[in-house]
Amino acid sequence: MPMSTMPLAERIARVLAGAELSKNADGDNGHAAADVDAHWKDHLNQAVAVLHTMREADHQMAEAGDPHIWTRMVEAAIQDAE
Repeated sequence: MPMSTMPLAERIARVLAGAELSKNADGDNGHAAADVDAHWKDHLNQAVAVLHTMREADHQMAEAGDPHIWTRMVEAAIQDAE
C-alpha cells in the first residue's frame, strides 16, 4: 500500500491552496505550483478543521473497515498538525 511522506494536514492545505490559486479551480494562475508551495500554510487551519469533521466514520466507511481505527488515524493526523 502506498504511503505518503507528507503529513495529511499539509496535503489537505495544499489542495485548498491550489483550489484558491489555480486556474484549474477558482484561481487565475495557470502555473500555481510555486504559489501553492509558498501559501499552503495559510490554509493549515482550514485543513485541521476538515480533519476534525472527518474523525467520525460514516455508515459506508464503517461497513468497509473498523471505524475505531479510522478515528485513531484521523486524530493522529490532527495531533501531528497542532
